[in-house]
Amino acid sequence: MTPQSTNARAVRVWDLPTRVFHWTLLAAVVAAVITAKIGGNAIVWHMRLGLFITTLLMWRVLWGFVGGHYSRFASFIYSPATTLAYLRGKATPSASVGHNPLGAGSVFALLLVLLVQAGTGWVADDEIANTGPLAKYVAAATALAANGYHKSWGQWALLALVGLHMAAIAFYYFVQRDNLVTPMLQGDKLVTATVPTSQDTTKIRLFALGLWLACVGIVTFVVVRWG
Repeated sequence: MTPQSTNARAVRVWDLPTRVFHWTLLAAVVAAVITAKIGGNAIVWHMRLGLFITTLLMWRVLWGFVGGHYSRFASFIYSPATTLAYLRGKATPSASVGHNPLGAGSVFALLLVLLVQAGTGWVADDEIANTGPLAKYVAAATALAANGYHKSWGQWALLALVGLHMAAIAFYYFVQRDNLVTPMLQGDKLVTATVPTSQDTTKIRLFALGLWLACVGIVTFVVVRWG
């Protein structure tokens, strides 16, 4: 199915909160990587970005249960049979509207790696000048191990997944003729099948903002109270 299909109609797939999250997370991760590579005084901003990314990830986990139809985890948890059918080109049309079976795996992997990367940053200690907000609550060996993972395996796993994600987007665009970027910018996707539409009203957007502010409040409280 391509945008050129004559019977295609626009369906709201990605609600505004999900789109804002997606591009904001991308910018924050890029900035975090850059500040980590620069080092020195930039590490202060790296740690601030880590806290900001934590709020985004907390929000996304919650939004995976209460967000728009295609943003909910339940909409892109596929059975092995559905995944196999997709690989054989026999999947139902709805499997290609939001996150397809392969894209779903990429999303879950990215969220998991980012959560672990952010979590290790919270308790990391490099024994020089930089410690995570909660490093003092774990054993020294644990803080050192967290720091080692954060700077090596965690970093490279994240960069590898981001690279794979971008390669997949390019593959779908140039080979499958399926533009995955535009829907994440505009929210709508052209489809020919009858599929659900994600609600994206002002009320829902304000609810999403309130949810993120609650996440910010929790992170701030933890840092101020125990950091």
